[in-house]
Amino acid sequence: MHHPHVQEADAGLEDLRDALAAHGITLPSLGLELPSFAASYATPLIALGNCNLETAQALAAALRKGEAG
Repeated sequence: MHHPHVQEADAGLEDLRDALAAHGITLPSLGLELPSFAASYATPLIALGNCNLETAQALAAALRKGEAG
């Protein structure tokens, strides 16, 4: 069965991946949450996954910089 919003979710995932990369951040487990394809969510969920401390600190710094700008 093909989820009707898979292309939309894929595009959102790639947009997030690109935005993170622009700040030098890679979330290795970033991807679509496969169980959400079987659930009743309007669009599939994006799983941010796990990251190490350095990546978490870089992500927090990028978010803080965005708040200030």
